[in-house]
Amino acid sequence: MGSRVTTAAPPKAGRREWIGLAVLALPTLLLSMDLSVLYLAVPQLSADLRPSSAQLLWIMDIYGFLMAGFLVMMGTLGDRIGRRRLLLIGAAAFGAASALAAFSTSAEMLIATRALLGIAGATLAPSTLALLRTMFHDPKQRTAAIGVWTVCFSAGSVLGPLAGGALLAYFWWGSVFLIGIPVMLLLLVAGPVLLPEHRNTSAGRVDLLSAAMSVVAVLGVIYGMKDVAAHGLGPTGVLAVVGGLAVGALFVYRQKRLADPLLDLGLFSTPRFGPALGIMGLAVLVMSGTLFFVAQYLQLVRGLTPLRAGLWMMPMALGVVVGAAVTAQVIRKVRQPVVMGAGLLVSCGAFFLLSRMETDSPIVLFVAGVFCMSFGVAPVMILGLELAVGSAPPERAGAASSVAETVQEFALGLGVAAIGSIGTAVYRSEVEGALPPGVPADAARDAQDTLGGAVNAAEELSGGAGEALLEVTRAAFTQGLQTAATICAVLVAVGALVTLTVLRGIGGPRPAATEKTPEEPDRPAESGPEEPTPVHAGREDGYPAERRE
Repeated sequence: MGSRVTTAAPPKAGRREWIGLAVLALPTLLLSMDLSVLYLAVPQLSADLRPSSAQLLWIMDIYGFLMAGFLVMMGTLGDRIGRRRLLLIGAAAFGAASALAAFSTSAEMLIATRALLGIAGATLAPSTLALLRTMFHDPKQRTAAIGVWTVCFSAGSVLGPLAGGALLAYFWWGSVFLIGIPVMLLLLVAGPVLLPEHRNTSAGRVDLLSAAMSVVAVLGVIYGMKDVAAHGLGPTGVLAVVGGLAVGALFVYRQKRLADPLLDLGLFSTPRFGPALGIMGLAVLVMSGTLFFVAQYLQLVRGLTPLRAGLWMMPMALGVVVGAAVTAQVIRKVRQPVVMGAGLLVSCGAFFLLSRMETDSPIVLFVAGVFCMSFGVAPVMILGLELAVGSAPPERAGAASSVAETVQEFALGLGVAAIGSIGTAVYRSEVEGALPPGVPADAARDAQDTLGGAVNAAEELSGGAGEALLEVTRAAFTQGLQTAATICAVLVAVGALVTLTVLRGIGGPRPAATEKTPEEPDRPAESGPEEPTPVHAGREDGYPAERRE
């Protein structure tokens, strides 16, 4: 028997990389917070700028629309010009747009600056995730790094209203934008020192027509889904989705014909890229659909103030944090698909608990349900991202990251549109057949539209009519929550089954090194495509030596 041969383990990340991760985590948290930070600022903003109802919707939504629309283009652009360079350009643009948004003097100016924030955010988001692929080569360390990234991305949407409420207690509405400026200044100062540069030196020019088509396709579908969520099935939302899908099909057709496509469709030929993204998208979908109900249930059904509701929502973010920490430990001994499937089964149990909630159920049970739900989806989001981005060649990590984040944005919108629309349909059906007598037609119409409209209408009614209306509409909303939770439970159960079957042969526990027996042929370890030479010479890790760009 010959001796066992131990292959070299991937290089370990050092102090510089972990500090660099902290620098990347802050803008990731901020990008997610900016999606929801304006929720509590609407009354002050409306009194100051006096936007129309249409303008107010654009102020709230255009940031997320444009960030989703530009992700694919910016991820591929980062592969071509350098991910760190694009990150720093985006940081400067995001900081400047934040200052302009904070001191906007009209609704039109705020819409324009929010649009600039969305485009700048699209340059930051894929760059942060792609740089992790360059900085962390050890699989165990990369899982931990992506876990931090996922926690920041997920927690930001929950922390946004809480941070906004705290600032609005002492400052004007524009202060919610100023928190981005010091974060971007830190990134501009520390980025050139702590972050490596990496680009695909053999990439061609960006195809502008493909870039425009990707933006139109994503914007059309996202806008349509949000319109359906807000107003139900109608011509505007349906036409937007159909038009976006049609442009998306033309985009895919064009990419197949180009010698140097904007989006390398070959990414989807790897066995784990597409399935991993699909399972990850399912986790984001059920989480965003749940978030649609959580804030309304706490404020409008249970009667909590916005700040107290934000505090009760903190366990939802805490579940992601705990889930990420547990994932980093368990993955050392258990295969990735098993961990992902187990997480989905935990979420299935959490949704079953939420499906049993009533208007007077202990609020602790509701919080326990959302905590377990987010705890269960955390490993799916983390390992799904790692499997997808890690399966791409290093020179295409930016494109893979942008596709992954675009899937997340689609799942966020689809979760609100699909799960939210189902819950809303149940609510309207329940209210229509149970309105108490004596409710005026206008109040009845508002109450049938949304629970928020019902609360406002009840405040204007005298006697016991208002209380009776609230009792009916709160029960109807809770019924919608129960139905939505039941559907989510079925979805994650099916997702667990798919994960454990389709991805069963992928990945494994994380040993420190790979050992070969004498019977194995003497071949190099399979470490994926060879990485291109880093932009900066003189250091193997791609960090600047004596000079920087």
